[in-house]
Amino acid sequence: MGVYFVGLIALTSIFVMFGCVRAETPVLGADAVAESGSGDEKESVAILAGGCFWCTEAVYERMEGITDVVSGYIGGRNANPTYQQVCTGRTGHAEAVQIFYDPSKTSFQEILKVFFKTHDPTTLNRQGVDTGTQYRSSVFYLNEEQKKIAADYIKELDEHGDFRNPIVTKLEKATEFFPAEEYHQDYFRRNPNAAYCQRVVVDKVRKFNRSFGDKIKEELK
Repeated sequence: MGVYFVGLIALTSIFVMFGCVRAETPVLGADAVAESGSGDEKESVAILAGGCFWCTEAVYERMEGITDVVSGYIGGRNANPTYQQVCTGRTGHAEAVQIFYDPSKTSFQEILKVFFKTHDPTTLNRQGVDTGTQYRSSVFYLNEEQKKIAADYIKELDEHGDFRNPIVTKLEKATEFFPAEEYHQDYFRRNPNAAYCQRVVVDKVRKFNRSFGDKIKEELK
C-alpha cells in the first residue's frame, strides 16, 4: 500500500508540473519564440481582444499556421481574475485570446487582417449585444514591432475607408495574460449547438470562411 501511495503521488506531481505549463506561462515576446516538440518547431505569439473570446478563439482555431489559441483575460488591475469578476466590467480586463503561431506559415500582419475582418473595430466597448470594457477591441502588443505593424495597418484601413466609422481599436502594451477557466477553452468546438454559438459564433466563423478560404486549415476545409 505504501509503495502504491508513493507512486501515485509521484505520477500526480509529474502531471501537475507538465500538464499545466502553458496555462501558467505569462506573456511571451513576439520576437521571442516558445519552443515545442523536438525544439525544431518554433512559435510566435499574438494577443488580441475582439469581443467575446469564444468568437475570436473559434475563428483563429481554423486558421492555417495557428498552433494553439488560449482564451483568457488581460489588461486589468488584479491577478488571476475569474470570469464572474471580469464580467462586471470593473476589473479593467478584456476578454482576449493568446494566439500561438508558426511564423513560417503565417505572420502577425496576416493575423491582424483576419482580426479586423471578423469583428467590428468601430464600436467602443461593444460587440453586438455584448457591452462593457471587457469586450473592447484591442491589440495587446508584445514589442514595438507589433505596435508599429498594428498602428500602420489601422491607419491604412482608416485612410482607405474600409469602415464607415473610425476604428476605435486600442493599442495596449501587453501585461500578464491569465488563461480563462477550462470550460471556456475550445468552447465552440465543444459546444457547437449552444444558443450563443448558434446565434453569434457561427456568423463569425462563416465570415472567416468566406473572406479567408485560402487560409483555412486543410483538415477543416
